[in-house]
Amino acid sequence: MQDKKEKTYKELHRPSSDFKTRAEYLNHELEIAKYKRWGINLPFRDYDIEIEDWVPALAATIGKIVMVAAMAGAFAYQFGLDAEFIAENVRYEMLIAGGLFVFLFAGILNPRTNLAGTHGPMIPLIPLIAAAGGHPLALGLLIGAFGLILSISKGGSKLVTLTGVGVRGGLLIFLGATGAIGQISKFNTWSNNLDIGAISFVVVFITVIIYAYLARVKLRWLAIPLSALVAGIVAYAMGAPFEFTTGPGLPHFSPTYWWGEDTGWKLGWPTLTEYVAVVPFAILAVAMWSPDFLGHRVFQELNYPKKAKEALMDVDDTMTVVSFRQIVGSILGGANIASSWGTYMIPAAIAKRAIPGGAILTGFLCVVFSIWGYPMDLAMWEPVLRVALLVGVFLPLLEAGMQMVRDEKSSQSAGICIFSSILVNPVFGWALSMLLDNIGFIGDKERSKALSFADRLVIPLITFIISVGALALVGQIPGIPALL
Repeated sequence: MQDKKEKTYKELHRPSSDFKTRAEYLNHELEIAKYKRWGINLPFRDYDIEIEDWVPALAATIGKIVMVAAMAGAFAYQFGLDAEFIAENVRYEMLIAGGLFVFLFAGILNPRTNLAGTHGPMIPLIPLIAAAGGHPLALGLLIGAFGLILSISKGGSKLVTLTGVGVRGGLLIFLGATGAIGQISKFNTWSNNLDIGAISFVVVFITVIIYAYLARVKLRWLAIPLSALVAGIVAYAMGAPFEFTTGPGLPHFSPTYWWGEDTGWKLGWPTLTEYVAVVPFAILAVAMWSPDFLGHRVFQELNYPKKAKEALMDVDDTMTVVSFRQIVGSILGGANIASSWGTYMIPAAIAKRAIPGGAILTGFLCVVFSIWGYPMDLAMWEPVLRVALLVGVFLPLLEAGMQMVRDEKSSQSAGICIFSSILVNPVFGWALSMLLDNIGFIGDKERSKALSFADRLVIPLITFIISVGALALVGQIPGIPALL
C-alpha cells in the first residue's frame, strides 16, 4: 500500500461533498498540501482554486493599489513630480507585481513564498531619504542586496524562531490597534472635509455589526467584499462624491524612460554618493522585514490546522523572492519598496486558504485592474479603502495578538513590546522585547534557560544593535538628531 507521504496532492484530494462542512474540506486541503520548492507547481494538479481564494485576491489588489499610490505619491512630492507620474507608476507596479512576481513565484515556482507586497512603514521615511540625497534606484538595489544576505544566511527564519509568543502577541496587538486608529482617523478627516462628518461614523458602525455577525457565524472570510460593498453603497447614498477618472491604458515599459534625465523620475541613474546616502535606510528597511514576516506567518499558524505544515509560508524563501522583486522592480523604474504582502496573507489565512490559488487570482486582478484603469478609482475611494483595510488587516491582527496573550508571562512580554513600540516604533519594540525575553529578564524564564548562548544573547543583542543603530542614523530615535 502506498504511504500517504508518497502520494501526490491529486491522489489525496477529495471533493467537498465528502465532508460534513466547508471548514472540514478547507482544513483537509491545507493538510494535504505538497508543494515543490523551486519547481513547477500547477493549478488543479498541485492545488485547487476555490471560491474563497477570490477574497484575499480582491483584498490584496485593493491594498496594492492603495499602498503603491501612497508610496509613489510620497516620492513624487519630494522630487517635484506630477499626478500623471503617480498614476502611470502605479499601473506599472501593478503589472510588475501581478504579471511577473505574484503569478510566477507564489503561484508556480514556490507556493510557500508569500506575495511580495509593499513596505508601508517606509512611506514616512521617504522625505528623510530625499533630504539625505538618496536615490530611489540606489535604495531599491541596496534593500534587495541586504535582503538576499539575510535570506541566504537563514537569518529571517532564525529571528522568527527566537521571537517568543508574548512578544509576537504584543507586536500584533500594537500593529492592529494603531493601524485601526489610523484608518478611522483618516476616514473621519475625509468625511469632515466633505462637511458630512456622519459618513465615517455610520459606515464604521455598520462595518462593526457586519464583522461581528460574520465572526459569529464563522464566515469572516466574507468580511472584506461584503463590508467594502456596503460601505460604498452607504457612503454614496449619504452624499459622498465618486466618479471614474482613470481610463484604460498601459504605462511606459523602458527603464531608460523611467531613469532618464528628463523623463520618468527625471533623476538619471544614481551616483556613488547617492548609494552611500541610502545605506542606513536600506538597513532599516530590511530590519523591519522580520517583524512584518513574523506577523504573517503567525496568522497562518493561528488559523490553519496543526497538520498543515507544508502550507505555511517559508520566511527565508519569501525574503529571497521579495529581495529579487525589489531589485527587478527598481531597475525597471517602479516606486515600490517591497515587503511581505499583508493584505493578501491575512485574509487568506482567515479564509483557510494556502498561498498559491489566491496568488494566481491576485496576479490576474492586478493585470486587469492596471490595464482597465477604472477599478483603480473604486479601490482608492475612501469608504472602500478604509473599510477593506480595517476588516481585512487591522482588526484580524488585533484579534490574533489577543489570542496569543494567554497568561501572566506572555502578557508581560506583550506589554513591554507594546510600550517600547509606542516609545519609538515596532522595530525598536520588537528588537528590545525579543532581547529581554530571550535573556529571561521578562516572560518565560524556563524558555530562556533552554536556549543556547547564541540564541539567548548573541543573536538578539546583535539584532537590537543593528536595529537601533539604523534608527539612530536616520533620526528615528525621539529627541536624538539624525547621525547622518
